[in-house]
Amino acid sequence: QVELVESGGGLVQPGGSLRLSCAASGSIFSLNAMGWYRQAPGKQRELVAIITRDGTTNYVDSVKGRFTISRDNAKNTVDLQMNSLKPPDTALYYCIAENAIVYSGSRYSAKTYWGQGTQVTVSS
Repeated sequence: QVELVESGGGLVQPGGSLRLSCAASGSIFSLNAMGWYRQAPGKQRELVAIITRDGTTNYVDSVKGRFTISRDNAKNTVDLQMNSLKPPDTALYYCIAENAIVYSGSRYSAKTYWGQGTQVTVSS
């Protein structure tokens, strides 16, 4: 099993910055793509940013130029630096590890894991 623990959410004024961090632990053989989704009240969960193991990134249009995703493969972590935050960025942010290769004894399998979520609120 893999556990994803997020940190760094909070309340920030418009124009401010926050940095979200996510650490993966457990029976990890290899992590593939990792990223962040968000879900605002009454809305569907949407992909915010994702990064592959080799560092290729993709962002939702609404955060391009403001958010930066990065990862540390040695530490099994993924971060999301969020600048110039706006009230529409308010949401519960979830870390995801897509198709993580995990092991149990001599058996290996691929599975997607989610964190519990961290709240980001942008308000004056």
